[in-house]
Amino acid sequence: MARRLHVADAFEAPEDEEVELFGWIRNKRVHGGLVFLELRDSTGTIQVTVKRGLIEEGSFVEASEVTRESSVIVTGIVKKDPRAPGGAEIRCTSFKVIGKSIAEFPIKPGASVKFLLDNRHLHLRSPKVTAIMKIRALLTGLLHEWFRKNGFTEIHCPTFITAAVEGGATLFKVDYFGKNVYLTQSVQFYQEAAIFGLEKVYTIQPSFRAELSRTRRHLTEFWHVEAEMANATLEDMMAVVERLVGDTVKALAESAGPYLKILGKNINASIAEPPYPRIKYAEALEILRSKGFNIEWGQDFGADEERELSKEFDKPFFVTHYPKEAKAFYHMPDPSDPRVTLSADLLAPGGYGEIVGGGQRIHDYELLVQRIREAGLNPSDYEWYLDLRKYGSVPHSGFGLGLERMLWWLLGMVHIRSVTLFPRTPTRVYP
Repeated sequence: MARRLHVADAFEAPEDEEVELFGWIRNKRVHGGLVFLELRDSTGTIQVTVKRGLIEEGSFVEASEVTRESSVIVTGIVKKDPRAPGGAEIRCTSFKVIGKSIAEFPIKPGASVKFLLDNRHLHLRSPKVTAIMKIRALLTGLLHEWFRKNGFTEIHCPTFITAAVEGGATLFKVDYFGKNVYLTQSVQFYQEAAIFGLEKVYTIQPSFRAELSRTRRHLTEFWHVEAEMANATLEDMMAVVERLVGDTVKALAESAGPYLKILGKNINASIAEPPYPRIKYAEALEILRSKGFNIEWGQDFGADEERELSKEFDKPFFVTHYPKEAKAFYHMPDPSDPRVTLSADLLAPGGYGEIVGGGQRIHDYELLVQRIREAGLNPSDYEWYLDLRKYGSVPHSGFGLGLERMLWWLLGMVHIRSVTLFPRTPTRVYP
């Protein structure tokens, strides 16, 4: 009886073993009495040869007429052949169509990016897209594993919020039974509440930013890796980020080999090996001004500025001590220079820019009220958040890492939308 295998396992099967494979027809070539099929499943593609006379005539006809992306079951003999893609093929002995493609499959070589995005639900069948999603799943799993091994507790936070975390201009408003609420920009505030019971927490879940940015690095819905730690300073936070990024990149480089091969990519783990260089905002400002950027003190860095800064480094680097004007109200002012905050962004090299943002939070009640007012906000909108500073507050720090940003950098993709299943941008919400 034939052994049911995935495509990847068929390459490892012994010569002449009879196997059964389920998959979809990616390509077909007919040469008289010989049909070459490219069969794909979630693990890869393999060549199947169907020869007239070695298979029932009905099955041969079915194989010669099968349409692209039809789902099929193939039974055959494993043959090692250096001429075959991957060095092995299946000599078909039985062929059966499960689900016939009733229309011409629209995804073809040379299709435009817009066409592929409009038909993303079909383009997902591409082995390269499959490989990217496999790598993404590996990275997500490795991040979970790292946090758990290092004493963090996973929590699940609300998606509906009532007050801005990152700024009111980038909030998506939602009608909540007649009341205005918003989609979360970050779960930071809920994590800050959780650390008083759990000390070190993390989440990996979607965040939403109503930014009209049409850059290669922006999504309106993205997956946010966030962590918060009690009794932690800015230095503690940066040390955790270094280890998290360095360890997961190393593990991903070791485990994603088959999928990287499909993409023609390579991850060099040494690019993320700690320690990471650190420069203060003031130093970064001077570098940018020397490159012709006209930036005033207090302005945040945008995509262009971060791209130029990151060209100065060959591994991730921190920019620290941003001015109060450039950061949200909850960042702790530096006691030695109240103009700046105990904040840090981690930028990826090669022009990819920020992948992590974080810092030390204000833990003093009166100072937090003052900063909320200075930001033009109403303290009463943050009543429960302020409560956290009333009952045994402690210094604490945290950060947020963009999953797609990290993957976009590691795979060297042209656009960040390539590393998410169904990208959401200011101009795209379909399919």
